[in-house]
Amino acid sequence: RKNTKRVPSFRKLLRTSQIKLDNKLKNKQYKQKSAAKKYRKEQKKLREAVRDAISRKPFPLEESKKKQVGKKWEEKEEEEDALPLDMMDEDDLKLMEDLAQKASFLTRDLSSNEPVHIKKRKHESVIEKYEKVPRRLQTEPEKELIHLLPIKDKSGIIPQAVEKPVLNVAHDEEEDTEDMEETEDFNEEPLPVLTPEEMAAQRRQKLQERKMHIAALASAILSEPDSNIKKLKELRAMLMEQDPNVAVIVRKLVMVSLMEIFKDIAPSYKIRPLTEAEKATKVKKETQKLREFEEGLVSQYKFYLENLEQTIKDWKQRKLKKSNVISLKAYKGLAEVAVKCLCELLVALPHFNFHNNIIVLIVPLMNDPSKMISELCVEAVKKLFKQDKLGYASLGVVKVISGLVRGRNYDVRPEVLKVFLHLRIKEVELQKDSEDIAPKKKFMTYKEKRKNLSRMQRKWKKAEEKLERELLEAEASESKEKKLKLHTETLNIVFVTYFRILKKAQKSPLLPAVLEGLAKFAHLINVEFFDDLLIVLHSLIASGDLSYRESLHCILSAFHILSGQGDVLNIDPMKFYTHLYRTLFSLHAGGTNEDIGIVLQCLDVMFAKRRKQVSQQRALAFLKRLSILALHVLPNSSIGLLATNRVFMQTFPRMDLLLDNESQGSGVYLPELDEPEHCNAQNTALWELHLLQRHYHPTVQKFASHLIAGAPTEGSGALPLDLSQRSATELFETYCMKGMTFNPPVASVTPRRKDTFSQTDSFVDEQLNKQLQQRISETVAHEPLDFAKHLKESSLA
Repeated sequence: RKNTKRVPSFRKLLRTSQIKLDNKLKNKQYKQKSAAKKYRKEQKKLREAVRDAISRKPFPLEESKKKQVGKKWEEKEEEEDALPLDMMDEDDLKLMEDLAQKASFLTRDLSSNEPVHIKKRKHESVIEKYEKVPRRLQTEPEKELIHLLPIKDKSGIIPQAVEKPVLNVAHDEEEDTEDMEETEDFNEEPLPVLTPEEMAAQRRQKLQERKMHIAALASAILSEPDSNIKKLKELRAMLMEQDPNVAVIVRKLVMVSLMEIFKDIAPSYKIRPLTEAEKATKVKKETQKLREFEEGLVSQYKFYLENLEQTIKDWKQRKLKKSNVISLKAYKGLAEVAVKCLCELLVALPHFNFHNNIIVLIVPLMNDPSKMISELCVEAVKKLFKQDKLGYASLGVVKVISGLVRGRNYDVRPEVLKVFLHLRIKEVELQKDSEDIAPKKKFMTYKEKRKNLSRMQRKWKKAEEKLERELLEAEASESKEKKLKLHTETLNIVFVTYFRILKKAQKSPLLPAVLEGLAKFAHLINVEFFDDLLIVLHSLIASGDLSYRESLHCILSAFHILSGQGDVLNIDPMKFYTHLYRTLFSLHAGGTNEDIGIVLQCLDVMFAKRRKQVSQQRALAFLKRLSILALHVLPNSSIGLLATNRVFMQTFPRMDLLLDNESQGSGVYLPELDEPEHCNAQNTALWELHLLQRHYHPTVQKFASHLIAGAPTEGSGALPLDLSQRSATELFETYCMKGMTFNPPVASVTPRRKDTFSQTDSFVDEQLNKQLQQRISETVAHEPLDFAKHLKESSLA
């Protein structure tokens, strides 16, 4: 049968040829490795052979050392058992004499039963080899030998060595020492003593030189970062300045300079290390230059951060370096500059390498005893939260803060937890996100196109869908779904931290920060936790251990929970309404005036956002009590409370009952009763508004007149737009008097006109002249001789 071989296709040949090339390359590499390994083995054997030949050189036998005392009896028995030479055969004697002429017989361990030419075992240690070599007494100094290449003949390897020539160095050394002593005697001159002015001038000169050097290096790096990346190392070496006169200032300047340089030259992406395959591949010169730049930048940035970290650690541990160039007091200033640099890098380079390492350094310093350092770190973290749009950096910081609070057993400063309030999670528009997260537009299937479209329409539809896909891929914005996922994970960690403190550390100073945080993020809590959380909040209020502001935060948290996802729950928070109604009169124009801002937020959540769940009696009771409270607080608080009353009158029906003197129903108004449902507020009137109409603040007057008119939205009694379109909280902040300024400003008193002053002055002059003439005439009548004297005295008067 004819063997017909099928011709392979070109593609198959191409594929097999590539495999063959790979196999050939692998075989070549394997052969090279094997040859190198074989060469190393031969060299090793050669060295061992030379060493063994040298060690086996026969030496005269020495007296053996005395053995231990315990073995003496055995030696005696062996001597008794040994035969004398007279009793040995001639053949045995001859054999012993022949063996004595061979070195192997002398060096062999006779106690072993192994044959002479047995191979050495691989596990035999170097010490055992050394112990088997016979000793010799060093009666004369050994001569140094220079080992040459060995010669190999039929008998074996013959080592070659030459004695090292000994030079007469002693005489030369004596001469050198004498010369050195002479030069030292000649150079020992007293150093010039500098005056304080000269020392200051010398220090200024050194400092100026260092500054110029730093500026030159920095400008060179910034002008061409790719070419001058090696100068970063030179600049970073100046962090170890050893001159004690300028060391502190130079190190601070270098820290700040490097920080600004890294902020400028760092790319807007994270640099990852290259894989082995990427390093092996050949690339263009530009790509190779970019790789070298990135690698050098990352390594120098890492060393710089390590230097900053070490500076802070040395200051925290109060540890001086061996050189003692810088004192402990100066270390504090260095540590502060290092912390400032780390804070700047934390905010400026959240996308770059080692950002998580900076977070791990900065977050524990937020709890530092030094107020300056802790404030620096807190402000840096706040800035990071405010500018973090994606959520990666915020998530990293929140994780480290949660671990810090738990690791310190909740013994941290409240400012550490208050930074959570600056998270940007509340700023996300949930409705917009839900639209973005909704399933994307589905393109038509082939069957739908075939059924509904013509051939030309299908062609156009295909091109349109292809273009839409490309546009979606080219869009550079972050996925909203990913962003929401990051925010969810961040909030979970925040809530876990809050709940731990509520459960385990209710008397901790962190509780106000926790309640404030819950009030802000409560609408994002999972519905499963609502019942337990409301029970905990009410128990905290009922315990009486909280301050007034903390209890207000509890109420605000509870109503944020119920106004969000809690609408589906059938819960009546009457206990929280009662508590707020009872404690409203704790507010006044003094220190608690700042708490009115939280009260206004509570009232907005309790009434405006829950209008359907609030009864008319409850709304009337709060309206009356807020009107009374408006008489006792500062003007900005009165404006906020009256704005809340305006919302009540416009939101709830029949609030104008309190503008009429006639009583509605039975009973008398009981202002001292703490139950808003049973105080009969419908039987009273808002007489406080007439007093507020005569208030010294014009805006309070406007609001009081507006409420007396029934809070109309149009007409003569309506408020101007700048007041009606603002919320109560905004008005409270707008008319705040923290800066000791009156809003609106008080009109200045008009000064009197100039002619009025001139008329008054002329009238006074006339009266003085009349009195003077009268005194002169009297003097002349009684004492004419002393006329001149009295005239002089009068003129002086």
